[in-house]
Amino acid sequence: MLSITLIDGKKIEVEKGPKVIDVAGKLSTSLKKKALGAKLNGKVVELNQPINEDCKLEILTFDDEDGKKILRHTASHVLAQAIKRLYPEVKLAIGPAIDSGFYYDVDADFSFTPELLVKLENEMNKIVKENIKLERFELPREKAIEFMKDRKEPYKVQLIKDLPEDAVISFYKQGDFVDLCAGPHLPSTGKIKAIKLLSIAGAYWRGNEKNKMLQRIYGTAFEKKSDLENYLKMMEEAKKRDHRKLGKELDLFSMHEEGPGFPFFHPKGMIIRNELQNFWRKMHRKADYDEVMTPILLNEELWHQSGHWDHYKENMYFTKIDGENYAIKPMNCPGAILIYKNSIRSYRDLPKRYAEMGIVHRHEKSGALHGLMRVRCFTQDDAHIFVARDDITHEITQVIKLIDDFYKVFGFEYFVELSTRPENSMGTKEEWDAATDGLKDALKVSGLDYKINEGDGAFYGPKIDFHLKDCIGRTWQCGTVQLDFQMPEKFDLTYIGADGEKHRPVMVHRTVFGSIERFIGILIEHYAGAFPAWLAPVQVEVMDITDDQKDYADKIIKELKDEDIRVEADLRNEKIGYKIREAQMQKVPYMIILGDREVKEKGISVRSRKNGDLGSMSLDDFIAKLKEEISQKVSDV
Repeated sequence: MLSITLIDGKKIEVEKGPKVIDVAGKLSTSLKKKALGAKLNGKVVELNQPINEDCKLEILTFDDEDGKKILRHTASHVLAQAIKRLYPEVKLAIGPAIDSGFYYDVDADFSFTPELLVKLENEMNKIVKENIKLERFELPREKAIEFMKDRKEPYKVQLIKDLPEDAVISFYKQGDFVDLCAGPHLPSTGKIKAIKLLSIAGAYWRGNEKNKMLQRIYGTAFEKKSDLENYLKMMEEAKKRDHRKLGKELDLFSMHEEGPGFPFFHPKGMIIRNELQNFWRKMHRKADYDEVMTPILLNEELWHQSGHWDHYKENMYFTKIDGENYAIKPMNCPGAILIYKNSIRSYRDLPKRYAEMGIVHRHEKSGALHGLMRVRCFTQDDAHIFVARDDITHEITQVIKLIDDFYKVFGFEYFVELSTRPENSMGTKEEWDAATDGLKDALKVSGLDYKINEGDGAFYGPKIDFHLKDCIGRTWQCGTVQLDFQMPEKFDLTYIGADGEKHRPVMVHRTVFGSIERFIGILIEHYAGAFPAWLAPVQVEVMDITDDQKDYADKIIKELKDEDIRVEADLRNEKIGYKIREAQMQKVPYMIILGDREVKEKGISVRSRKNGDLGSMSLDDFIAKLKEEISQKVSDV
């Protein structure tokens, strides 16, 4: 008999040799129906995988990210089969699952137009209805190469040649179609109930600009048609909220050919940025952080010592000063370390919390750049905390509380992932286990559920990532907490303990916004450009009905400015309805409308962006209401 430990810790015993799908059936008929794959001892496998030893088993459904990937990876094979049925001369490259769907890169001597995507989608639906089995088989290296040469698939041949000599070369057959693939996949195409091809883009083979430009066909797939319909509605809403479009319309920022990936913030964008930073500083002062600033340029030797040279060099920019090599910092941590080392530290000094709005530069490929979401220069709201080992759990719980307090202000829900040791890492297994356990303990104390993201930690330590959920259901990774045993060792950081001896501190790296630029991009889309009053570049628009109210308008504007309220005036010779529509388009929270009655009664008429006409009131009452809304950071979301 075999002993199988399930995800909830429960154990069951089965005869040796059952397939995963059989075990799912023993657990529940409905689970068997929903199952898409499994995790067997942490490895994602197919439903047809036999179980021949005691193991840990987690059945995957579409509710699991890995379950989604199995279904969508199979959908990419369905797309490839449809392409080869309709256009046999097209050469296939790669077709992975991605976060929101899948894509397939192809080499064709014609362009895939939207009309052709409709034809492909129809063919894909036929393949799904045919419920074709996917069957895995393996070939020796040379036979695999010949097999793909015979099928006239040069990109597949290159992929095989680039695999290690001892690699298992596996293929998947579905009907008359065969693709090179490591899997895993669904048992058959019929499990995919809803498919949609979304767009076409260019993509260099292997992401190298020196290689041929291929056509990338994007799509998505779901278990249920209703889920696909909801996703497409969300995508339509996302288009309206695109931060690049709104950023231009609201005059917040711009991007220029003279600096690809380097954003330019306009006056209104700087107001949002400064308000976020002011809020950040206030919260950090309350949490006993000290703000620091470190240089953008530091010499090459430092980056060798920190490990960035070996683990991050390809993402860095370099220059020479006085004949010596320098690097523009991609991260702020070495600078904080140098400040810590500048003095002898006692256990009474710990935890030492340094916070920094640090500008960093990282080389992103041009094809990956995307508005404020993916840039080459950004400001990290970094903090580096030096703490004694005994205080790790308490300190990280305090960091988690601070992050939670931040996100509540913006109306964000979030979920948490714990990322573990990657292959390309520094340090011993024992150190990584201790660091990972420290993060797990803090999450437990904080009462947070979390998912394990195997192998996705930083090269110097495991991390907790906070994924924000915006008002239309999309998720964004922002805050992170990383526990680092390596940097203190590399830089010989110490403090004098109560016993008078030297001890090694542990270093916590953490961000809340992640990147100010990216966070602003997320907020633009989250609020659809309609920022709450405390963040809005213009909080009040004053407008007159005729020129007769101009002097009174000037008086109102001055009083608002004296109260530190951001106000603009629209005193143009235009109809009041036009002026109101303009202010609505600019997402101004409040409009003050002045006519003869307001002048006579020394009052104001107020209109809200959200609630429409609020009627007449005194200026003092309006100011008090608005200042309360600003101080409380009231959000419309």
